[in-house]
Amino acid sequence: MKLYKAYAKVNIFLKITGKRDAYHEIVSRFMRVEDLYDELSFTPKEFEYFEIVGNFSCETRQNTIYKAYLALLEYTKSDSLKNLMIKYAVNVKKNIPAFAGLGGGSSDAATYLKMCNSVLHLNLSLEELAAIGLKVGADVPFFIYGYDSANVSGIGEIVEEFEEELLDFDIYTPKVEISTPKVYKSYRDNFYNPIDEKEVQRLKVTPSLQILNTLSSRDANDLFAPALKEYKQLKSYHKEGYFFSGSGSSFFRLL
Repeated sequence: MKLYKAYAKVNIFLKITGKRDAYHEIVSRFMRVEDLYDELSFTPKEFEYFEIVGNFSCETRQNTIYKAYLALLEYTKSDSLKNLMIKYAVNVKKNIPAFAGLGGGSSDAATYLKMCNSVLHLNLSLEELAAIGLKVGADVPFFIYGYDSANVSGIGEIVEEFEEELLDFDIYTPKVEISTPKVYKSYRDNFYNPIDEKEVQRLKVTPSLQILNTLSSRDANDLFAPALKEYKQLKSYHKEGYFFSGSGSSFFRLL
C-alpha cells in the first residue's frame, strides 16, 4: 500500500494574542520540517475493530488518528469509511517524538484524513478537512493545507501561507513529557501578557530567518517561560542559539 508522509513542524515564533473562552488565541509561524516525518499506510488486518499499528504510548481511543476517524465519520456518515476501517489497519512508523512540540499527533491525524479523502474519493475540500481536523486538535489544519510555512492564528483555525524557503534545522528532544494544558495554565496564571495588533502584523510579515536571527528563545515563544517554570529540568537542556518549539519539549536551531 502507498506510504504517506506526516511531517513534523517547528514554531519559529509563538505569541499569545488573547483569550477565547477556555482557549488562548495565538499568532505563530509554523514551518514544516522536511527530514522528520512519520510514515502512514493502510494494511490489511484480521479483526474488525479499529486498529492502529505502531509504537504509541496511548490507548487507541486517545490516539489522534482514531479521533480523526470519528470526526470524519460524523461529518460524512460514510459507510465506505466504516468498511475501510473494518478491513484495514492504520500502520504508523513513528519517527516524530511524542510530547515534543513538533506536531506529530496532529500531523498523523491530518495525514489520515487526507488518506481517507483520497482512497475513498470523498471529494472533501481542504477547508472541509481542516474544519474536521480542528475538532481533533488546534494544529491539525496547518498539516491539512500542507504549506511549507504559514502564519497560524486564532486557536489554530486561521492558516495563511507564508511564502519562503524551508530552513534546515538541528532538532533535539529531551525525554521530558510536557503537558500542553499545564503550560498554557501556567502562562495564564503567571505570565499573561498578550501582544498587540501592531506587533502581530509585524511578526506576520517578517521572514523566519530574520526572526531567528533577531529574537531570543524567550522572546520568540511565550510558552518557554511557563514551560521552564513547570518543568525545571528543561533549563539544563537549553543551549545557546536554540529555540523552543510549541509547548515543548523540543529545541531547534538553524543549521
